[in-house]
Amino acid sequence: MAVSLLANEVSDLCIGKPAVRSLPLSAAAGDLAAALRRVARSGAASCVAVTGPARAVVARVGLADVLCFLCSDPEALARPAAALAKPVSALLPKEGAGEVRRVDPRSSILEALDAVLSGAQVLAVPLRAGGRKKQLGGGAAAGDFCWLTQEDLVRYFLNSIGLFYHVAARSVSSLGLVRADFLSVRPGDAALSAVPLLRRAIATETAVAVVTEDGHLVGEISPALLAACDETAAAAIATLSAADLMAYIDYFGSPPEHILRAIKAGLKDKGLDAMLELIEDETLSSSFSSLSSASSSSDEETAGRAQLRRPSSGSYGRRSAEEPVVCSPTSSLVAVMVQALAHRVSYVWVLEEDDDCRLAGVVTFADVLRVFRGQLQ
Repeated sequence: MAVSLLANEVSDLCIGKPAVRSLPLSAAAGDLAAALRRVARSGAASCVAVTGPARAVVARVGLADVLCFLCSDPEALARPAAALAKPVSALLPKEGAGEVRRVDPRSSILEALDAVLSGAQVLAVPLRAGGRKKQLGGGAAAGDFCWLTQEDLVRYFLNSIGLFYHVAARSVSSLGLVRADFLSVRPGDAALSAVPLLRRAIATETAVAVVTEDGHLVGEISPALLAACDETAAAAIATLSAADLMAYIDYFGSPPEHILRAIKAGLKDKGLDAMLELIEDETLSSSFSSLSSASSSSDEETAGRAQLRRPSSGSYGRRSAEEPVVCSPTSSLVAVMVQALAHRVSYVWVLEEDDDCRLAGVVTFADVLRVFRGQLQ
């Protein structure tokens, strides 16, 4: 039965997957941000591919990458328009962070699994024009490709979980899956201090936990949650606390008035006049869009941006607005897999079972996949 499980090819996991949208390395960062807004509104994966010569896949980027780029450089915050005019290559993470690896559609599932466990964040699988209809889901142009993610592999093994009955019912703690080295900030910490952690979260398919001094989880800042925002969220990151940033993300497009006032005051205090002007223009545009029923195509772009909410799916995997997904150390492996897949996340926070329910760690898809790889050894 295990032989049958591994007999499938990578292309079997790509059935019905759409071709990934891509931009060249030379495209402007602002064009990337606009493309990400269009992708998010369409309900597709909240990221796009960056391609180099001969359409070689260089990276996978999302709105969180754009925000980290803007917030990591004081000059970019001071002159956001100039920063967004820079090529996409300027915002790509350093080599080794969030690696994209190309795999042949005829590769085995085991080869794909080993690629992910050896450091690939996501796999780019070419869609063969004129190939099997079941793979292409209609048709594909030459050079098109799709993403194969950790989520796809976890779902594949869940569909054959009966073969792994001896580990499926074991607790995540007994399997050694609870990582205590999670990324975290305090609610009162400056959101700007979370930017380096957010870069690591992008590369590891996790999130930054917001944890009180006594160890209680109050929320998270994740790449997928930020995917529902736009580049103006850089102003919120630059001025708010981690707790207020969570509130801003929850109500993006119509944040509470006290949050908006705090952002504008913070920008003014820091002398970020260009960013303040961008925020005020965005606020005015959003207000106009909500009052006007007839608008031009450019007005529709602004209105869509203001009404955007969290994506329901995507490679960065995220559900609609909810509390962080949690489990206990005694939760079974299969229960955690089902829970994560149902909420479209690639990690689950683990809370202690005592009365305090303190944050004990996190279970990631990468570690779950290592369990299955060990069983197949």
